[in-house]
Amino acid sequence: MARFDLTDFEWDVIQPLLPNKPRGVPRVDDRRVLNGIFWRLRTGAPWADIPSRYGPYTTCVNRFNRWRKAGVWDRLLKAVSEAYDGDIQMIDSSSIRVHQHAANGKKTDPIPLHGSLTGRPDHQDHALVDAAGLPILLKLTEGQAHDGRSAQDMFDTVRDGGIVLADRAYDSDALRKHLAGRGAWANIRAMPHRREPPVFNRWVYNQRNAVERFFNKLKPFRAVATRYDKRDDNYLASVKLASIRIRLRFNESVT
Repeated sequence: MARFDLTDFEWDVIQPLLPNKPRGVPRVDDRRVLNGIFWRLRTGAPWADIPSRYGPYTTCVNRFNRWRKAGVWDRLLKAVSEAYDGDIQMIDSSSIRVHQHAANGKKTDPIPLHGSLTGRPDHQDHALVDAAGLPILLKLTEGQAHDGRSAQDMFDTVRDGGIVLADRAYDSDALRKHLAGRGAWANIRAMPHRREPPVFNRWVYNQRNAVERFFNKLKPFRAVATRYDKRDDNYLASVKLASIRIRLRFNESVT
């Protein structure tokens, strides 16, 4: 087994979640193709450089795109994250550099790329994770988007009695009201200008470093740490695949 290939444990989890193909020409070996996709995800190499042991690179890229459009990667992430039954969730964002080859996308792209302080375009990855720092939901926004407003639609998994941890970039009355409406407590560090800061528990808040550790776990996936994809949906699909792998590795380590 090559370095970045799926382990037997990971494959046993993924295989039942893949689309069935009861009729027609049998599909090329799913495990081999997925290993090729994960090799490219980990190395950041162009699709054409995928080693021949994974078959034609065109099969890998076509499968990646076809299953993205079919929502397969979304279903996989949802399936492997549904086991979480805790009360604490936390959210944060990370600014991602865009490689020069990906910075010349179409002007009609849903998420425009803005120049950072260094003159290079960037965007933001938003992640909602559980208490172990494992991903639940992911979102992509432009680099200058406001964190609090961007997160409004990311809390469907927050339940009554839950706790959401976030830094002061998410401090807004609207977000606090939204979470309160779900029966959750927003333990969010208040902005300095607030005259009457909301109730805040520093000890609970200190557990928020789990979401920062999640972003650190994404960095070894070079196709995610630096964005090479011109399309937003392709890049976000890569983040989701990396997140699936992080969850599977964690589950395997505690099994």
